[in-house]
Amino acid sequence: MSESEELTEKTVGKRSKLPLVLGICAALLLGGAGFYTVYSGLIPAFVSSSSKPGGEAAPSFVPLDPLIISLGPQSRSTHLRFAAQLEVDGAHQKEIVALMPRIQDAMNGYLHALEMRELEEPGALIRLRAQMLRRIQIVTGEGRVKDLLVTEFVLN
Repeated sequence: MSESEELTEKTVGKRSKLPLVLGICAALLLGGAGFYTVYSGLIPAFVSSSSKPGGEAAPSFVPLDPLIISLGPQSRSTHLRFAAQLEVDGAHQKEIVALMPRIQDAMNGYLHALEMRELEEPGALIRLRAQMLRRIQIVTGEGRVKDLLVTEFVLN
């Protein structure tokens, strides 16, 4: 082999690592800049509502009066005792308390319409809770009641 062939093989076989190093540095720089903009709140879409000045009020809980539902004569149990609490924004608490008779009526009507087999199913409480929450949200208006927390669900 001649010297010129050896030099061309060495230069062709050895690539420059400069583009790789520049790419890694650019990725780190852009990643850091992205983190800083989101963390500092420069992008409003990513700012949580709790860190905004004048954001939502803290959630509060409004207890529902316990309901005792008579079950039909064909059922093994005679009564259903149901108690729950509503999770609402503090700003809407007075409105929800004022609508409590309508909420109780909606709950009573729904629970009376259920059949015993629907109450005894293994996943019944999850499905019933979702149905009752939806009815409560219809009565109170969208966005006022966040969640329904079932505190008592007893068949006897």
